[in-house]
Amino acid sequence: MKKIEELLQGELIGLMIEVEESSNKDMIGLRGRVVDESRNTFVIETAQNEEKRIPKAENVFIFSFEDGVRARVHGNMLIARPEDRIKRGAARR
Repeated sequence: MKKIEELLQGELIGLMIEVEESSNKDMIGLRGRVVDESRNTFVIETAQNEEKRIPKAENVFIFSFEDGVRARVHGNMLIARPEDRIKRGAARR
């Protein structure tokens, strides 16, 4: 539960991410490290050192933490400017 709170209210840049489900079949299985985030998208760096922009909406992601914990999150829950999502989390604490 703590990890889900970190995802919904914390910094996502630096985490490993994989697209588990998507309306765009070409995105399914895409994985890499989150290097940037906007209100509606993630930019990930793949193992081939390519940057890919992925929409948050209508995608399901698996985030991997350094301790090996993995969390599955619907991208619609993450739609917000990163700074607003983090502020919202800080206000709840």
